[in-house]
Parts: sequence; structure tokens; C-alpha cells
Amino acid sequence: MADTLKLEIVTPEAVIYSEDVDMVTLPASEGEAGIYPNHVPLMTKVHAGELIAKKGGSEEILAVGEGFAEITGDHVAILTDNAIGSDDIDETVAEEAKAKAQKRLEEGGDISSEEANALAQAILYSEAQLKAKRHRR
Repeated sequence: MADTLKLEIVTPEAVIYSEDVDMVTLPASEGEAGIYPNHVPLMTKVHAGELIAKKGGSEEILAVGEGFAEITGDHVAILTDNAIGSDDIDETVAEEAKAKAQKRLEEGGDISSEEANALAQAILYSEAQLKAKRHRR
């Protein structure tokens, strides 16, 4: 039986995170999911939110966008458009991105349903970044 999980977070641009961890808490479609080694195999949708990777008594906090997770007994693979570690988050940039997306959404006008969905996801991802950055302040 495995004592750790290999957590991999992948975006179209890069592998954002690839480490062995003791536990992962992720924002799944069914709510916050805690994943330990030897978890039953599972595929789930990931919502924009805060991801917590516990490793050796410490926590690493990341913000993830909407995506999918494949979970096996010794591996958690997350495919998402956006992900960032809390240490790399600039609160000012996240606040500005959120405000810009909210303003565009409120303006409406000739906005398509696809653009409205993308703006809503941008708002959720900005909120996830802010939550991750402010975790345990």
C-alpha cells in the first residue's frame, strides 16, 4: 500500500505541480474532496477554488480553475486551464482581473453565452486566487 500520492496539476502551458503528497483537498463537483493514498479510482469535475496539498506536516496552497481530476490509489492528475501556487499570486492583479470580468459581464450588450461563461469562470478563478493567497492570514 502506498503511503503517498503523486499529485500532478497540468495546464495547456505547463506542469504546474508534480510532487508526492500525503493528502490532497480539492474543490470537486460534489463539494470539497479529501483524497488520501489508496483512494478508490474516480473521475470528477474540478471547480475553480483552493487546492490544499499536505506534505510532511506542511501545506501547500494552490488556486485552480475549472477542470477534471483523475484519481487512482497512488495518483491524482488534475487537468485545468489555470493553476497557480499561493506564493506566486499577486492580489492586486487578481482583484483587477475580477473587477474587469465583473464589469464586462454587467455591461452585457452583445455578449455571447460562451463569453459570459468565460467571464464567470474568470471571476471564480480570481476569487480562488484571493482565497488561496489569504489562506490562514
